[in-house]
Amino acid sequence: MELGVINYGGGNLRSLVRALEFLGVQPRNVSKPEDFEGLTHLAFPGQGSFGDSMRNMEERGLVEPLKEWLEADKPFFGICIGYQLLFEGSEESPETPGLGILEGKVERFPADMGLKVPHMGWNTAQPTDPADPIWKDLEPDPYFYFVHSFYPHPLDSDVIASTTDYGFPFASSVRKGNLFATQFHPEKSQHTGLQLLKNFLQ
Repeated sequence: MELGVINYGGGNLRSLVRALEFLGVQPRNVSKPEDFEGLTHLAFPGQGSFGDSMRNMEERGLVEPLKEWLEADKPFFGICIGYQLLFEGSEESPETPGLGILEGKVERFPADMGLKVPHMGWNTAQPTDPADPIWKDLEPDPYFYFVHSFYPHPLDSDVIASTTDYGFPFASSVRKGNLFATQFHPEKSQHTGLQLLKNFLQ
């Protein structure tokens, strides 16, 4: 297995790299198109705004090879902004198109519900298909760590792998073929997050 971690100039890559190293995997840095060569698995972590992240990806020439990877249904794990960019666009940066791999938009938590924004801290994810191997050896409704003000709203409910309740249920992860992506941070979610990453690698 050769796993690459996309480095688009944003934050939080080191946390994921440390988690993967703990699992016995030495990931490769992917910061230019040729870095995709020879990879079998790909992870896209990060923090930051939708617009800045897409612009950084464009500047580094990473958008087209990433789209080719996803369209070929190769193993992919997106985290936080690496989840949101899969969609067509975001209320955070209305002028910036996303990757468009999944139909739907990224929306902001509504201001009129009295919710604290960002949604920050531990919350549960309710798998839509607990028998999916991605949830293997995890507790029912496992807890993960969240920090976000925006959440994707997939148009195709069949891709929703889990929901999380924060005033209302939203899609906290998606699964489509070998694509899996989460709004929560498995690399910051202790044993539960490590098990999820392990399931993806297997």
